[in-house]
Amino acid sequence: MEAENQTELSEFLLLGLSEDLELQPILFGLFLSIYLVTLLGNLLIILAISSDSHLHTPMYFFLSNLSFVDICLTSTTVPKMLVNIQVQSKGISYIGCLSQMYFMMMFSGLDNFLLTVMAYDRYVAICHPLHYMVIMNFRLCVLLVLMSWFIIFWVALVHILLMIRLTFSPGTEIPYFFCDFAQLLKEAHSDTLINNIVLYVATSLVGVFPVTGILVSYYQIVSSLMQMSSTAGKYKAFSTCGSHLSVVSLFYGTGLGVYLSSAMTHSSQRSSIASVMYTVVTPMLNPFIYSLRNKDVKGALGRLLSRAASCL
Repeated sequence: MEAENQTELSEFLLLGLSEDLELQPILFGLFLSIYLVTLLGNLLIILAISSDSHLHTPMYFFLSNLSFVDICLTSTTVPKMLVNIQVQSKGISYIGCLSQMYFMMMFSGLDNFLLTVMAYDRYVAICHPLHYMVIMNFRLCVLLVLMSWFIIFWVALVHILLMIRLTFSPGTEIPYFFCDFAQLLKEAHSDTLINNIVLYVATSLVGVFPVTGILVSYYQIVSSLMQMSSTAGKYKAFSTCGSHLSVVSLFYGTGLGVYLSSAMTHSSQRSSIASVMYTVVTPMLNPFIYSLRNKDVKGALGRLLSRAASCL
């Protein structure tokens, strides 16, 4: 009982990227800039899609949801990091750490599901173009998004409820700039067998199944394109997948980098830098990938900015 009370009153320490005091102002400016660019870029994508009737299609409906989730994912970690740098503190409360872990798991899991749904959308568009609007109707699109939220809400909640039963030493150090779930399990003084079992099952649900869905969708897409006789038709069809493939590669590539860096190296600094790519840089780059590679999005952004300029 004493250990539990100790846990409730204690703080965790986020070691961040560097303990060098001279680097703190540089890190603050860098991450503040990245955060503002992420907010602006993703908000512009959402506004452009919502304001342009030409983009009221399933693909852009999912894209606007992805942009919203990316804003939430970045907002879960970066503001706390900026505050800690500004006040020269490393502390995060027990409740704050659990809350951060919950939203991190939820929004990163939603990224997984949304990228899978978007792959399925591209599969239907290319392999069943005549039935696309019938299959990908508004009701199904909303249902797919709501199912993603529902599943990941409960998965993340189960993890947090199991984490509450664990005990930790006061002042437990976490070698990241946010509360990492796997790292916190390593620091626990209680038996974590059940937590690890649930973690492996959840990883299959939230990780393996979505990746399998994406691979199957693109296998079907490639098979369908191989049957096309027109080279121009193949290029036009596959070009609609270019932005999505780029985002998928970036998301899973950085996620794999985080896993490998933590599994193959004992350097907490390298693992922390890899986690920055996964949780901060990727959400910032997604709007640029979609806006630079997509003529429809670029056109909608241009019209949005023109209307905003004319109102000034």
